Amino acid sequence: MKYFWRYFMVMGLSLKFTTQRYYRIVVGILFFVQGLIFSTWANRIPDIKHALGLTEAGLGGVLFLIPTGQLCAMALSGYLVGKFGSKKTLSFAALLYPTAMLSLGAVREVWQLALGLFLFGMCANLTNISINTQGVGVERIYRRSIMASFHGIWSLAGFTGGLISTLMVGNNVPPLEHFCIIYVLVLTIILILRSRILPRDTARDANHTKRQVFSKPDKAIIILGTIVFGSMICEGTMFDWSGVYFQKIINPPKELVRLGYIAFMFTMAGGRFAADWMVTRFGITNILRTAGITITVGMLIAVLFPYILTATFGFLLVGIGTSSVVPLCYGIAGKSKTMHPGVAVASVASIGFMGFLIGPPIIGFVAQASSLRWSFALIAMFGLITTLMAARVKNI
Repeated sequence: MKYFWRYFMVMGLSLKFTTQRYYRIVVGILFFVQGLIFSTWANRIPDIKHALGLTEAGLGGVLFLIPTGQLCAMALSGYLVGKFGSKKTLSFAALLYPTAMLSLGAVREVWQLALGLFLFGMCANLTNISINTQGVGVERIYRRSIMASFHGIWSLAGFTGGLISTLMVGNNVPPLEHFCIIYVLVLTIILILRSRILPRDTARDANHTKRQVFSKPDKAIIILGTIVFGSMICEGTMFDWSGVYFQKIINPPKELVRLGYIAFMFTMAGGRFAADWMVTRFGITNILRTAGITITVGMLIAVLFPYILTATFGFLLVGIGTSSVVPLCYGIAGKSKTMHPGVAVASVASIGFMGFLIGPPIIGFVAQASSLRWSFALIAMFGLITTLMAARVKNI
C-alpha cells in the first residue's frame, strides 16, 4: 500500500506537468498562427501599395484603419472575454482573423482596402485579447513569468512570415495567391486546436467576475498602458513602414526590401524568449528602462546612416527594445486584483494601441511634407516614453 500511494503521487505530479505543457504548447501554437497571419499581411504592404498607386500619405491614411478597427473592438473584446471566457471568444475570433487577411489580397480599389483593414483590425483585436488572456491563465498554472515566451513565438512567426514572403516575392507570387496558401495552412491548425485550449480563465465566482467586466481602469492600468503606448507606436512603425523605408530610402535589390523587417522580427523574437529570464535576473523596471533607450537609438541609427548594413543593424536594435515591453505589461495587467484578466489586458491594450492608431498617419503625413527619414526620427522619440514611465512600475 505504501508503494501504491507513492506511485500514485508520482503519476499525479507527472499528469500535472503534462497538463501544464499541453496547454502551453497549444496556446503557443495559436500565438504562432496569429503572428503568421499579421506578418503575411505586413510583408505584402509594399506590393499592395504599388498595385493601388498609393502615395506615402495615402498609405498612412489607409493604414490608420487597422488600429481604428482594433480600438473599436476593444470594449467588445473585453466584454466577450469577461462574460463568455477566452476559450469561446478565441474559438470564434481565430476563424475570422485569417478570413479577414484573405480578403485583403483580393482588393482592387482603395475603399475596399480601407474596409478590409478595418475588419482586419477588429478581428485582430478579438483574437489578441482572448489569446493573451489564455496566456495569463497558463502563466497562473506555472506560477512564474512565461508571457514573454508566448510573444516570442508570435515574433518568431513574424520572422517566418518574412522569410515566406521573401520567397513568394522572389517567385513573383501575387498577394492573393500567397494569402490563400497561408489561409489554408492556418485554418487547418485552428480547426484542430480550437477545442483544446485552456477551458477556464480564473476560479473566481460569477458575481465577482461580473463586477470586474465593468470595472474602470485604475492608476496601475493607465501606467502600464502608457508604457505600452510608447513601445507600440515604434513597433507599429516597423510593421507597417519598415519595408517602405527600405524600398524608398535604402533602395536595396528587390529581394532585400524586407531585410529590415526580417531583422526586426528576428531580434524581437529572440528578445522575447530571453525576457522572462532577464526580468528574474535584473528586474522589470531595469528591463523597461533599457528597452526604451534601445528603441530610440536603433531608429536613429537607421535615420542617420541610411545604408543597408547600418539600417539593418538599427532595426535589429529596435526589435530588441520592443521585444519585452508588451508581454511584460500584459502579464502584470493580467494579475490585476480589481479587474477580470481579459478586461485588464484589454484596458492596457486600448491605451497602447493608440500608438498603432496615430503612428501610420504621422509617418505618412510627415513623409509627404518632408521626408520618410524625418518621420522615422520623430517616431524614435516616442520610444523614450517607455524609459520615462518605467520607474512607476515598481509602485504597481
